[in-house]
Amino acid sequence: MKDKIVITIARQYGSGGRTIGKMLSEKLGIHYYDKELLKLASEDSGINEALFANADEKLKSTSLFKIAHSVYQGELIPPESDDFVSTQNLFNYQAKIIKRLAEEEACVIVGRCADFILKDYDNVLSVFIHAPHEYCMEQAAKKHSMPSKELERFILKTDKHKAEYYKYYTGREWTDARNYDLCLDSSKLGYERCVDEIISYINVRFN
Repeated sequence: MKDKIVITIARQYGSGGRTIGKMLSEKLGIHYYDKELLKLASEDSGINEALFANADEKLKSTSLFKIAHSVYQGELIPPESDDFVSTQNLFNYQAKIIKRLAEEEACVIVGRCADFILKDYDNVLSVFIHAPHEYCMEQAAKKHSMPSKELERFILKTDKHKAEYYKYYTGREWTDARNYDLCLDSSKLGYERCVDEIISYINVRFN
């Protein structure tokens, strides 16, 4: 791709959003970023990568995560502060990396509230991949060998955490279509067609 177009992908668990992101990056010949963002943020900040990986788990166990917001403003907390390794600052460093990538290269970024972090960037296309509950259950069952009820609880819990995480850092509702440029139902289109639709949107919007 000649232009530095960045595609952010938010997705329901079992909808295939991560797979679609990888397929898209391969088809466009651009980099795919997911958990690698944690490593890059660790290298940039000097903070142990394990702290980034455990940050959202830490938030899950606090009632603050469910009732309060800590909407991202863009500021980094300096190393001399007691809050340097706070969950807020760990998110800030991830956001710093996401912004740097958006300025330097065309890429696909999955999760991490990237759509909100890059909402003021003209070169960004934000996508939400969703699917009916039954379809997500079928897809998840291919990866997890657990009883149906247990799998259902796992999916609901995972999506609930994604929604709470998103609202905590953005103040927005995760499933609100107004937050995204494009919302696709992977159960109706299939993964390959979702990729094609995203590319078609890119071609129309960015020439």
